[in-house]
Amino acid sequence: MILGDSLTAGLGLPIEQSYPSLLQERLTESGLDYEVVNAGVSGDTSAGGLSRLDWALDGDVRVLVVALGGNDGLRGLPVEQLKRNLATIIERAQARGIAVILAGMEAPPNYGREYIVAFHKVYPALASQYHVPLVPFLLQGVAGSDALNQRDGIHPTAAGARIVAANVWTVLKPVAEAHVAKAAGGS
Repeated sequence: MILGDSLTAGLGLPIEQSYPSLLQERLTESGLDYEVVNAGVSGDTSAGGLSRLDWALDGDVRVLVVALGGNDGLRGLPVEQLKRNLATIIERAQARGIAVILAGMEAPPNYGREYIVAFHKVYPALASQYHVPLVPFLLQGVAGSDALNQRDGIHPTAAGARIVAANVWTVLKPVAEAHVAKAAGGS
């Protein structure tokens, strides 16, 4: 399950070019029996993700990738609110025995250095506190590149989505493999 915003939903791309669809291809090619569920909703903030979390976790969710915060940063929402919402999402998923991966996001420069730094610190702090793997920056290698983003400068092109998928795959693959091995061991 990938809980996210328009970046996850694949805004402006055919669904098969969204990074969750590309992750499904990688899992299948690797022989890892998972079905990726794209729970990306355009415009969603961390509060929006939290409000639909229980619905998103219904069923046999084994791994949750939390890819929220971009809209919080674009709107200049309080960093403490972002941190509290993400912490609650992680806690609820872990309480259900779901492995969590946190995907980091960066704030845009328009709210000043203090906000940018505080925003940046949220993700590694939560990853450390809850012992969850971290994708340091979901858009690493894509953000700021005209060639890898659509005209809006925010949403990746198909080529950008492939890089985003690679960023997540680096962290997802060992988690997925460990979970399959654990299940095979009967524990």
